[in-house]
Amino acid sequence: MTSEFPKSLVLVGAGKMGGAMLEGWIASGLPGSAVAIIDPLPSAQMAAYCGALGIAVNPPADTMVAPEVLVLGIKPQMLDAAAPTLAPLAGKDTLVLSILAGKTIANLKARLPDARAFVRAMPNLPASVGRGISGAVANAEVSAKQRTIADTLLKGVGRVEWVDREALIDAVTGVSGSGPAYVFHLVECLAKAGEAEGLPADLALRLARATVEGAGELLFKSELTAATLRQNVTSPGGTTAAGLQVLMGENGLEPLIAGTVHAARRRAAELSG
Repeated sequence: MTSEFPKSLVLVGAGKMGGAMLEGWIASGLPGSAVAIIDPLPSAQMAAYCGALGIAVNPPADTMVAPEVLVLGIKPQMLDAAAPTLAPLAGKDTLVLSILAGKTIANLKARLPDARAFVRAMPNLPASVGRGISGAVANAEVSAKQRTIADTLLKGVGRVEWVDREALIDAVTGVSGSGPAYVFHLVECLAKAGEAEGLPADLALRLARATVEGAGELLFKSELTAATLRQNVTSPGGTTAAGLQVLMGENGLEPLIAGTVHAARRRAAELSG
């Protein structure tokens, strides 16, 4: 897809994820004059950022018209309360881009009845450093131009993977949407394990953190599969093989991660109510 930014965009919710996406769009070329944000309690930092770039913050409702794109970045539990305010901004020609976990296109359509075109997406926290990954799905009413616009916006904070069935977005949520937290917890566990083996706590944490940082960068830069990279580190009968014997055993990491992703996917489905 070629890149194309919208001529007008309203972002609802400028918290951690919404704010990261906004900064990514601006850095990628979206002019601040094309953007307005709706957030009852924007941070002082976000308010200053918007002021410096000419981004309207909470403009009076009677001055707003339906934008080319309406981005929903609030918490899923806030949708019902926000819907009456947002419905007039979701016109028949507006693309609604939602990053609300669990909220289906049918949920959104019921609350924004005039809108036709919806893209449901799930970015993740590394979007805040431009290294996110988003899964996205579009309904049948999304035009080719609108899909290109959505793709451009999502690529402003990282990579994008489009799926052809909305049901897969909950699985995306379980893997990549929630996945950074799993990785951060891995660092915590590695550090605690190192401490249990006699390392000073601060040193164990530095070792664990740098190990995951480096492994992630190697994955990013290498064309090899994760399995091949793992095998390249593992000498037969060596220390890594001994550790992997535990990690890859019957009650090892694979079933644990499967259960973790399943629980997150199930919760995403529950949030659709």
